[in-house]
Amino acid sequence: MAKLAYLLLCHTAPQAVIDQVARLTAAGDCVALHFDRSAPARDFALIRKALAGNPAVTFARRRIRCGWGEWSLVAATLQCLHAALRAFPDATHLYLISGDCSPIKTAEHIRARLDARDEDLIESVDFHTSGWIRTGLRAERLIYRHWFNERRQPRLFYGALDLQRRLGLARSMPRGLEMRIGSQWWCLRRTTAEAVLALCARRPELIRFFRTTWIPDECFFQTLVHHLVPRSQIAGRAPTFHIFSDYGLPVTFHADHHDLLLGQDHLFARKIASAALKARLGALYAATGQSFAPAADAARLYALQAGQGRRGHRTPPRAWEEGTSLGRDRHLHLLVCDDLPLARSLAARIAARTGLPALGHIFHDASAPLPDLGGIESTLDKRNRHRRALVRLVFEALGTDRLLLCTDPEDLALLQDFHADRTRLIRSLLVATGSDEAALAARAAALGLAAPHLAPEALRPLFPALRRDRAAGLARLRDAGLPGLSVLDPDDSQAQKAVALAHFLAIPVAEAEAILAPPDPFTPATD
Repeated sequence: MAKLAYLLLCHTAPQAVIDQVARLTAAGDCVALHFDRSAPARDFALIRKALAGNPAVTFARRRIRCGWGEWSLVAATLQCLHAALRAFPDATHLYLISGDCSPIKTAEHIRARLDARDEDLIESVDFHTSGWIRTGLRAERLIYRHWFNERRQPRLFYGALDLQRRLGLARSMPRGLEMRIGSQWWCLRRTTAEAVLALCARRPELIRFFRTTWIPDECFFQTLVHHLVPRSQIAGRAPTFHIFSDYGLPVTFHADHHDLLLGQDHLFARKIASAALKARLGALYAATGQSFAPAADAARLYALQAGQGRRGHRTPPRAWEEGTSLGRDRHLHLLVCDDLPLARSLAARIAARTGLPALGHIFHDASAPLPDLGGIESTLDKRNRHRRALVRLVFEALGTDRLLLCTDPEDLALLQDFHADRTRLIRSLLVATGSDEAALAARAAALGLAAPHLAPEALRPLFPALRRDRAAGLARLRDAGLPGLSVLDPDDSQAQKAVALAHFLAIPVAEAEAILAPPDPFTPATD
């Protein structure tokens, strides 16, 4: 029966490492451990002390300071490999994992899987044609020498790369080497692991080449195994399940992914974020008599999900997106007017006559009242973050399916956003205001261009620009093609005004005439 020796690369969370090793060895397997030399010495001392009495644990003879993308990661793996082969002569398979890896199958199942197929579980695809590299450097990883770390020393890394390009210092591949690439997490048969070490001893130029290759842990073992083992004995896929985003970043798994992970055709999974999930999967490893049915391919599900998001069809929606629709049977009336007193007067008349709740310019006037919505109504910034979601909450708080709001004609984006809602029961009424000096002075005050008490005469230099701005804004609004848009102009006859208002409110014209009965809201109040 297969006996596993795990090569464990870790650099942090000593207690989690201790727990991980305890779970693996309790099931009858062995662990060769390398703890990054960059980590605090007290953490390593804690691990050594906790595992000192475990005969199924050995440590790499030399700890190496590891850096992402560097040869140091391969060097640490080789240290673990030597240690495992020395300490565990009965180990039949060497499985490389990290502290972020957890089993998603039982030890019993994994051993049966390794016994059933005489092969190495390692991803090994063509470096140049497979499309395995999503972003960043490709051929440059190989043909140029990399002495610096891209993350810690970006200026030196790219400076050295640019200098080699300009000087034409591209290098050739080692003799007879066909470059392969794949996941750095693999499970090799003992004979294959010994053959890799023997090849490195015979051909030291291979080590020299890969020492200055960028991200060699994705191509060192993948290339050498490809040259040492018949293709029929290479599984061609990694035994550890992981997903990378289109940006080359690893996707993490949480507690609610438990069942999904168990359904994957892999032995371990990488980037487990939840300590509770790690403990649950660790307990699974020691279980017996458990079968595993293949489920949906999580990598394909992730690609589908990400693709839906890029096309604007994310499924399921994010939490705040679930509430962005007003509701299919709710009626929203938008009174579009840049004169706040006029809008308030007309909205108050509508509410008094029809009972329709009217709330004013809630997205533009901080003093416009709103019911208690848990604090998100307290400032304009909060109100404007998710405007449809906020209005849905207003509907629910007021216990109504009809609502009137006021908005500014300059905020065309708000109008288009609400009209895009799937309810389609939305109507807008553009209340055009006069262009006389008094109206323009009020507009200047509303925009914060002048104090409200200033006489119109003091603002006359602003009036031409305000008239042009007002005319352009109204033209944009009329040209936007908003469905159900009515226009109420102060220069229209009383009958025309009543027809526009009746269409807006979906009420009889006679009811609209009563709302507009003298003194109508367009008549300035007098003392």
